[in-house]
Amino acid sequence: MTNEKKASGTEVASSKKIPNFELEYEPKNEVFLLGRVSSAPVEKVLPSGDTVVEFRIVVTRSQSRSAKKEIDTLDIAAWSARSRASALKLRPDTWVEVDGAVRRRFWQAPTGLASRWQVEASAIRRL
Repeated sequence: MTNEKKASGTEVASSKKIPNFELEYEPKNEVFLLGRVSSAPVEKVLPSGDTVVEFRIVVTRSQSRSAKKEIDTLDIAAWSARSRASALKLRPDTWVEVDGAVRRRFWQAPTGLASRWQVEASAIRRL
């Protein structure tokens, strides 16, 4: 993949053709989830003073490794004022659509550096 220089001097990946395809793509971190809320939203104020609302949703895998239906439980974080307000209205067993991006969060735990993956919601819609 080739790189291009932005005006600020940082390098960014340019589009690249996928072998054997005529489509071009840009690297993206976007997710669209449709699932059921599995836990009540919890509002947290972090040591930094930032506020986040966290909850979980259950989604069904589109392709399972076996005949049995498989599900995943995903952590969702709402950081913006609009997404926090939407998240706080959710109740367990509510069906929702979540648009966002996958993020890895790091923090200092008593045992050392810790991290976890979560979906940072940019939009939350009740169905």
